[in-house]
Amino acid sequence: MGQKAGLKAVSLDDKYDLGAESIFVSGTQALVRLALMQKERDRRAGLNTAGYVTGYRGSPLGGLDQQFGRAEKILKANDVLFQSGLNEDLAATALWGSQQAELRGEGRFDGVFGLWYGKGPGVDRSGDVFRHANNAGTSRHGGVIALMGDDHTCESSTTAHQSEFHFVDVMIPVLNPAGVQEIIDYGLHAWALSRYSGAWVGLKAVKDTIESTGIVDGRLDRVNIVIPEDFVLPPGGLGIR
Repeated sequence: MGQKAGLKAVSLDDKYDLGAESIFVSGTQALVRLALMQKERDRRAGLNTAGYVTGYRGSPLGGLDQQFGRAEKILKANDVLFQSGLNEDLAATALWGSQQAELRGEGRFDGVFGLWYGKGPGVDRSGDVFRHANNAGTSRHGGVIALMGDDHTCESSTTAHQSEFHFVDVMIPVLNPAGVQEIIDYGLHAWALSRYSGAWVGLKAVKDTIESTGIVDGRLDRVNIVIPEDFVLPPGGLGIR
């Protein structure tokens, strides 16, 4: 008789276990893992960074604060702070400030990577902050992702939104993940792009991606970030100063 096939031991806690490779997560849970992965990737690169997540909930990002709140213990252990904002523009202003943390050499960390979140109307009201914070720049070992929750069909919002046009207006590049796997992959690329270019980077979220679930490859080394070597940066770089 042949051997019986064994079942692989799995747990719902695998979603935040950075040693787990194949994990089952929702789109919002993928964002929590994304922050943990960025912290660990920085640590392996010799950087002592922290994370700051803030914004204001709303469809399709209505459950984002709940997921980050439930993961508070593991986030705190990895120097990732979650604070629900009073409103979207104050949250964006706080993230602007996070990029100034090490300007005078007095910060506790090498940099602070930030994640802002808000739905379409929140993008509208935060335009002044987006424009000025993006013009000011991001820190070399920080970077900011602006997660925009768009309700194209006005299913549970007061108005329909497609926020790419707003981000184009304030000169923020936009990445548009097509699934849960790409939320993680594009998120890592977004922070790398933000650090290199000094710009905030938009990450689009619609219900078809952020509210879906799937089995994804959660390996820390799955995404290989290649920094351009054929571009001469101006004196002082492109980041905030």
